[in-house]
Amino acid sequence: MDSYMRAIKKAELLSGGPIHVSKHLTLPFPLSKSTAGPGAGSASLVIEFEGIRVKKAVTWDDEVFSLNESGGNYFITKNGKPFLDKVCIGHTLAHAPEQAFFNLATECIYNCKFCTSPSLKERGATKSLTDEKIISMIMHYSEHDDLKAVALTSAVISTPQDTIDRMSKIVKDIREKLPLMPIGVEPYVEKRQQIEQLKAAGADEIKLNIETYDKSIFEKVCGEQDIDQIIENIISAVEIFGRGKVTSNIIYGMGETDENVLAGCEYLASLGCVATLRPLRLNDLNRPQMEAALGHLEPVNPERMVKLAQKYKQMLIKYDLTTFSFKTMCHECTCCDIVPFRDI
Repeated sequence: MDSYMRAIKKAELLSGGPIHVSKHLTLPFPLSKSTAGPGAGSASLVIEFEGIRVKKAVTWDDEVFSLNESGGNYFITKNGKPFLDKVCIGHTLAHAPEQAFFNLATECIYNCKFCTSPSLKERGATKSLTDEKIISMIMHYSEHDDLKAVALTSAVISTPQDTIDRMSKIVKDIREKLPLMPIGVEPYVEKRQQIEQLKAAGADEIKLNIETYDKSIFEKVCGEQDIDQIIENIISAVEIFGRGKVTSNIIYGMGETDENVLAGCEYLASLGCVATLRPLRLNDLNRPQMEAALGHLEPVNPERMVKLAQKYKQMLIKYDLTTFSFKTMCHECTCCDIVPFRDI
């Protein structure tokens, strides 16, 4: 299978809803239960094939995709027909393969319409880990599993500064205990000093999300935030962390054009920031508020995912940037997106 076909197969899985897994199927690892990111709120597993990773929500009901096993080998069918003849089940440490990626909080003062984390409390799906528990788990993974990176994200419970203070304290503790471990952070920041605070604590990489480059869509889905201030913070982050060490989500599938997505990607690249191109995931936790804000939304088709990744890869080459410069968070994980250089 060539690079394009591998990427198309991955894109089909990303766009295809949950995967059916029989209750009688024995899996080599427990299911992952994330509280942040595209799969927040659902049990999921990581599927690997030909160097590709993809994280899929799991259901025991009939679906388009189904995970099957025969003679100790796993394979996937689509509508009952062969789709991938041989896959492996990847091991997630905390949220991601080979990473301890922790969400410090799910309740949030902001109301981004696509985010499912604030809804998890109603379902009893939050984890409410203390700082001490998070550090203890990271140390356990470092001693017993193939841990290659640590990452922290968080909703904003009270104020951004309180969140930055908590995140910085945990980063500092990890850095003291694991001086060579790559550490990534995904906070909401208001000012340059907060970025400097995280860098001084020991963070290596940072993710500051603009979410969309379409300002009219931003106002509808993230109206309590200021996209211009986020861009100013990205500029500061590149100065503090360096080119190729700053990333930012651009979510597509919210009614924007390809031209807008790629304009956003190129603008960020011109700053030294590598966008994380993320297809919108809708489920019962976020669909009502998203469609109330934006109207009916069609799923992103696989061809669009791959086309955008291909075009963005050429932009990154133009600006001498690559996703391989990241050792933490989403570019390293690759499970939820078509990642230039790594997937295609």
